[in-house]
Amino acid sequence: MRFSMLVSLIRPIGPVIVGISLGFTLSLLSVTWVDESCDSDGVADSDDILLGQPSSLKGARKPSSISSSTTENGDAEEDFEPRIVPYTKPAQPSQPKKVFRAKYASTELGIRERLFVGVLTSKTTLSTLGVAVNRTLSHHLDGRVAFFTGARNRKVPHGMLVVAHGDERPVVGMFQTVSFLLEHHAEDYDWFFLVQDDVYTQPDRLKALVGHLSMGRELYMGLPEEFIGGTGQARFCSGKAGYLLSRALLLKVKPFLDHCRNDIVSVRPDEWLGRCLIDYTNVNCVDELEGLQFSHFVLEPGVDLSGEEGGAARNALSVAPVTKPDQMYRLHKHFTEMELQSTYEEIEKLQAEIRNVSEVAVDGNRSALWPVGVPPPFEPKTRFEVLRWDYFSEEQLYSCADGSPKCPLEGADRLDVADVIQTAVAELNRKYAPTLRLSKRRLVNGYRRFDPTRGMEYTLDLQLEARTEAGHSGPLACRVHLVRPLSQVEIIPMPYVTEATRVHVLLPLTSAERAVALRFLDLYASNLFETAENAVLTFLFVYDPLEAQRVGQSDVFAEVKAKVAAHERKYPSVKVPWISVKTESPALLRVLDIVSRKHPVDTLFFLATPDTVVTTEFLNRCRMNAISGWQAFFPVHFQEYDPRVAYHDQPPPATPDLVREAGHFDRYAFDEACFYNADYMAARTHMAGDTQDNRDPEDLLETLDVYDVFVRYSGLHVFRAVEPALHQRYRNRTCNPRLSEESFHRCVQSTLEGVGSRSQLAMMLFEQEAGNST
Repeated sequence: MRFSMLVSLIRPIGPVIVGISLGFTLSLLSVTWVDESCDSDGVADSDDILLGQPSSLKGARKPSSISSSTTENGDAEEDFEPRIVPYTKPAQPSQPKKVFRAKYASTELGIRERLFVGVLTSKTTLSTLGVAVNRTLSHHLDGRVAFFTGARNRKVPHGMLVVAHGDERPVVGMFQTVSFLLEHHAEDYDWFFLVQDDVYTQPDRLKALVGHLSMGRELYMGLPEEFIGGTGQARFCSGKAGYLLSRALLLKVKPFLDHCRNDIVSVRPDEWLGRCLIDYTNVNCVDELEGLQFSHFVLEPGVDLSGEEGGAARNALSVAPVTKPDQMYRLHKHFTEMELQSTYEEIEKLQAEIRNVSEVAVDGNRSALWPVGVPPPFEPKTRFEVLRWDYFSEEQLYSCADGSPKCPLEGADRLDVADVIQTAVAELNRKYAPTLRLSKRRLVNGYRRFDPTRGMEYTLDLQLEARTEAGHSGPLACRVHLVRPLSQVEIIPMPYVTEATRVHVLLPLTSAERAVALRFLDLYASNLFETAENAVLTFLFVYDPLEAQRVGQSDVFAEVKAKVAAHERKYPSVKVPWISVKTESPALLRVLDIVSRKHPVDTLFFLATPDTVVTTEFLNRCRMNAISGWQAFFPVHFQEYDPRVAYHDQPPPATPDLVREAGHFDRYAFDEACFYNADYMAARTHMAGDTQDNRDPEDLLETLDVYDVFVRYSGLHVFRAVEPALHQRYRNRTCNPRLSEESFHRCVQSTLEGVGSRSQLAMMLFEQEAGNST
């Protein structure tokens, strides 16, 4: 019974006892026994391993415990000494080096120009034959021509690159010329053509020859000639015809140039260069390579190139000797006419091939467009893209820039129409001669349109007078179609300009414009002062003599000056200077003369009006379009209409949109201008010294405006373009009656067109008449 009671008491805790026993057993079995491997300091490699002697086993110890056993020799292990490892900041990764990229892809890819021409001249012939060579050769090679001479005059001809060696000996000059080419141009060109200034070179054939040669070939090409006293096969290229040298050949001979100068004795520079190339590169002069021929024509006195004697010169690349500059120009004219005729023949041949190929096309001859070889007409996708035909007669144009239904045909338009009619009659005579002889009576109808894909198209209905070979004559009506194709587009190089230039905004003010100036100053402050624009506003206060006397008691510009002072206090970094001018006649040129003398010559001016709304966007365009010594900019601003006309009884918006109902681009206004002070001073100097104008200089200052001064006396390119970022508020202005007739007419026309559009004015008249009738 006791046993059963004991069992009953143990039974609930039995599983616990069994579990604990089993856990101890498994933990003892899972212990890993390893040999002790301690270092000299008695520190284990890891806190998780067990330590022990090689010949005995030890129990596991705590991870943080330190062994105190003895070594194999019976000596106690040394005590553990902790070591302090100082903290070192990890090294910052170095910034990767910036990869240098070439400015042009051709530089990075190793693409070089094809040809450079060196002309061997002298001090006595540089200004005669040298100039003739430059005029006949340089523009065909885009200026890649240099003239080498031993000594030069003090005055070098304009537009020529002249390299003076300082030594008149021909052989030394040749050595220095080759050295110069290797030092300055070897990395930029593949071929070098050396020629004397008494040789005419046909530039188109030279470029064609070079264009068919491999750039990596070691080539010495020209007119072969035997050495003086030579008996072998060696030949050098005669300087009488010029010679072509490859870049690869010059680089190969470069290390031996000094040896050639010291070892080779020769009187002729071409013979010295040939001997140097043959001795150190084993390259002889050749006049033919892979079917490409170097042709030369010896010009005998009295030879007529247009006759049979000049037949051999038809394919010549160079002609010599040339003794006079005018002879050089005649040769150039002759060969240019030959090339032009050859071009016309090639065009006719291509047109015939196009017609022949079109015969087997799906559409037959209809696939061959007229004129042959000119791009097809523009095909509109929607009705809004349809090109408009403009109707004209010999006296009137029925599509005017100002929207008028009819205007006189004058200026370039009149010359264009006359040229087209003359060309049409000439082509008809060429086609029907000698059966008929046609002459113009009158132009019945004329139509023209500009096609952006092909050029200007014309359709003419002509009334002609036809005369036969028998002498009979009569009227003949004929319709002709003509196309003036777009020629090759040429990119005009322009000087480099930036948007970092400071602009000096000039605002001339009279006493009648005081109220408008306050509004201008508020708009200017909100647009430019708050953004810290790189611009300086300068007020030009124009006083008449009576107002100047009362400045001490009552300044007519006191309110404007107080407003300027308030803005200077609001924007501490802003300073607004002003210049007071006393004059009896407020001519703008007189005021600008005073301002010009107070500023450096490199100052960029923007001449504004009190109604102008100046923005940052426009000032950037002013910086880009005004180029010192090159261009002055007169923008066409957007003139807002009279709010009473444009918006009737509705309040006008604070910033009107750029729409036709709100205003228009005023092409009659020339008030705003961007120009440099140096250009203005040069124009005024030319104006003062002009003897052709017999008028009084004081009268010129009164009648001319700034635009007239730049157009007549500057010689700059006066750039006129629509400027959407430049607005001008509406104000009923009064034109100065002292202006010239043309300037006064422009001012009146600008004022009238600035009131409102034609439709708006017509609607007001209609409403007024309707109100009067009721």
